[in-house]
Amino acid sequence: MEEKRIVFNSSLPRSGSTLLQNILAQNPRIYASPTSGLLELLFTSRAHFSRLPEFHAQDQDAMRRAFKGYCRGALVGFYEGLTDKPICIDKNRSWLHLYNWLDMFYPAPRILVCIRDLRAILSSMEKLFRAKRDLVDPLDTPERPQMVTITARVNTWLSSMPLGVAMQRLTEAIESNTVSKCHIVRYEDLTSRPQETMKGVYQYLEEPYFEHDFEHVAQSTQENDWEAGIYGDHKIREKVSLPQPDYNDVLGKERCEQVKSLHRLFYSRFYPDR
Repeated sequence: MEEKRIVFNSSLPRSGSTLLQNILAQNPRIYASPTSGLLELLFTSRAHFSRLPEFHAQDQDAMRRAFKGYCRGALVGFYEGLTDKPICIDKNRSWLHLYNWLDMFYPAPRILVCIRDLRAILSSMEKLFRAKRDLVDPLDTPERPQMVTITARVNTWLSSMPLGVAMQRLTEAIESNTVSKCHIVRYEDLTSRPQETMKGVYQYLEEPYFEHDFEHVAQSTQENDWEAGIYGDHKIREKVSLPQPDYNDVLGKERCEQVKSLHRLFYSRFYPDR
């Protein structure tokens, strides 16, 4: 039997990570997860290992070796119990930030990082905010002004979960050069040049290319969008296509220029052509 191989999808919100998972799921060799809770299981184990006196009382080097073996076993064992497919792609935004820990028990991990022009991400969030006014955004309270205006909402999203934290983690990956060990998938490339982009993904994974059907991408992943609140929207379009940019109209040109100015590192690294 072929050894199980785990790959990781750790992406910005509203950047095509669900689309990428469902494209990859067309390959019969690949299991592509929805947002996965596997990392949270490992988080809990790490917390117990860090504080329980039973581990502190024993040889620390031996315990660290044992814990790394446990983590690897849990990672691989989870998917051995879930699917017979040899390649499993676990989707969780935190993997990128935890690269060094992951590398300790699963050396040289392959991480796919979907990104998108921040102005388009913010436009998508603004449209969801407007479309779901029948639902409560926990940040939108009468006594606080942080969600009253478009400018306030943009600033809030850029400094809070999920976008703000994900952007800080990506910035840290750039600064530490961790990003050079990952594979960046720009949403704009995936939706305008899907075959070329997916060939790059397969080259990074060192897997033979699979001929995908970009006209008919079935929704194989299932997410609890209700639990995710206003910004939970993991439904994909069947046909892969690039939406027309609307951020200047939705957010205003001046705000879009401010977003770009405040995130020069992101744009210079990933969007030097914009």
